[in-house]
Amino acid sequence: MWRIITLSAALWGIATVISKDLLASVPPITFLLIQLVPSVCVLWVLVLATGTVRWHGFVPLALLGLLNPGLSYTLSMLGLTKTTASVATLLWAAEPALIVVTAWFLLHETITGRFLIATVAAACGVLLVSGIVGGGDLASASGHGAALILGGVLCCALYTVLSRRIASSIDPLPAVAIQQTVGLIWAIAIWPLEPQGDPINGVVGLSQRELLGGALSGLMYYAAAFWFYLKALRSVPATTASIFLNLTPVFGVASAYTFLGERLTLSQWTGAATILLSVLALLTWAAAPKTHAPTE
Repeated sequence: MWRIITLSAALWGIATVISKDLLASVPPITFLLIQLVPSVCVLWVLVLATGTVRWHGFVPLALLGLLNPGLSYTLSMLGLTKTTASVATLLWAAEPALIVVTAWFLLHETITGRFLIATVAAACGVLLVSGIVGGGDLASASGHGAALILGGVLCCALYTVLSRRIASSIDPLPAVAIQQTVGLIWAIAIWPLEPQGDPINGVVGLSQRELLGGALSGLMYYAAAFWFYLKALRSVPATTASIFLNLTPVFGVASAYTFLGERLTLSQWTGAATILLSVLALLTWAAAPKTHAPTE
């Protein structure tokens, strides 16, 4: 199962690099559509093949689908056009820390002192990775892109917290299929707002490489990675499995270095190390067995 989880992390990281490469010539919302259409089709084929269609809890699932992948990945794609794939994958590593903060704010879950320290450290790492500290600012293209991506990460964190209340009563495969379908409907609805000309003519004018690359990255990112991860969760605790998601930025940065020639500055490397160490500490503490005082 560890190999399956690692494969999921690799698919998420590598698909981000493919997306960055293709977003140089494909508008972001159009690209999101190209990714989601094959993913949604494959997921519904799997749902129908396994006979797991259940409509219980459809409304909350649909609303969560608007949040993720709808709004979350719209912001992420827009942000990815303005920053590097390396920075994007590293910013997503801050998601567990944001989940902790969001759960505390919405569900009033207890945060210990060491959790708070790790969360603050991860936030400082995000500032370094984004380029805002050390020469950048939010008004710059890279700073603006980082802010958009962080908005997408926050939407994912909120999605995770809100999903906790219904996760135990919903089969994950049809849940993901419904949510991605709603996300696709969202992308279609905002497609006319694409700033780069007529969207339909834009799709017709795409090359075979762009269409196949978008479909491949969508199948990797949305269908295969989530499917492998859900399979692994059948026999591995979610907290343990989530630790392996920290491998996603490792695969992303390595792929961006190899295929796109991207390089990080010293401050961004420092921020990357801070994020990964902080998130690993958070997950390690969450997974650690709690000790109880002996009873008399």
